[in-house]
Amino acid sequence: MNAWSDLTGQTEAVDVLRSAASASSSSMTHAWLITGPPGSGRSNMAFAFAAALLSGSPDGDDQTLAQVESRTHPDLSILSTENVTYTIREVREFATTSYYSPSVGSYRVMVIEDADRMTERTSNVLLKALEEPPERTVWILCAPSDADMLPTIRSRVRTLRLRLPDVDDVAELLQSQLGVDATTAERAARLAQSHIGMAKRLATDGDALSRREQTLRTALSMRSVTDAVMAAAGMLEIAGDDAKAFTSERDEAERESVMRSLGLEPGQTIPPALRSQIKSLEEDQKRRATRSLRDGIDRILVDLLSMYRDITMIQLGRAHAIINREFADDLRRKAEATDAARTLQTMDAIRQARRRIAGNVAPALALEAALVTAIR
Repeated sequence: MNAWSDLTGQTEAVDVLRSAASASSSSMTHAWLITGPPGSGRSNMAFAFAAALLSGSPDGDDQTLAQVESRTHPDLSILSTENVTYTIREVREFATTSYYSPSVGSYRVMVIEDADRMTERTSNVLLKALEEPPERTVWILCAPSDADMLPTIRSRVRTLRLRLPDVDDVAELLQSQLGVDATTAERAARLAQSHIGMAKRLATDGDALSRREQTLRTALSMRSVTDAVMAAAGMLEIAGDDAKAFTSERDEAERESVMRSLGLEPGQTIPPALRSQIKSLEEDQKRRATRSLRDGIDRILVDLLSMYRDITMIQLGRAHAIINREFADDLRRKAEATDAARTLQTMDAIRQARRRIAGNVAPALALEAALVTAIR
């Protein structure tokens, strides 16, 4: 096993980074931007590259791999967020650590996950660190595309674009990593549209798979504006349930951990002097819940896009290329009831809903508008 073993469908990108990590490489640069669609493995690629750099070997070594995997390597700094955006304070404090000298290796590696979640003001804080980098510091930024970053930052990084892996590649990964059977792996990879993280969840979480199926059934059953409004409310509830399932257990564990660190027993009344620390935790968890809900709504919209894509494929005579094969009969009936032009209009409306929600439009309004378009 080496640093690149768990990466799938990214041979070209691995070759570039493996070469850059070589001690004799002339292609090494102080700042990288790894881009790719959701689920392409941007973060996994970043940490594999970090392991290679920190070990001094293009393939990494067992000790360094273990330290990077557990996020305990002394020369590795990571900035990630479960909130909607990074704060200026977070980025400023993180950038300060980039000036520390490596303690055990040749590099200090700075990884920023979801770098697109920085506002312009926050990005300018990062820009200052990229403009005057220490000689032995390497920055690795991750974002869906280079267009998500300021032009001034793009000009100071080397961009490496990942592609979405094939369904077969993701299915093989699920079988090897999770031990699921071939049928389950193929179905999860196909329904997730090769999004590795979502495929893993669908392969192991029956409730997540059921919620996805419920979303599609609801959309397929719409016949009127009233149905569309009710469907939007139901999908928001599904997204909320999904977000709670994803965060509630973690929230409780975090609260118990903080309570113990403060010397308090579960259920004990919190003294006034300690309430600010609990309140800070609750605010962080609330921001994380907001992001999780938004991510859940966006995933529902992506699933709806896959369904209307399938309908379009059937209308264009390419039924063999559909994603949601389990709904083939329902999709065929829906395709016969309309035409490709109208289905494409619906897909445009769903894409517009994604943009609106990303721009802080009320999710209920954006989703209702998209679903009303679907039944007109």
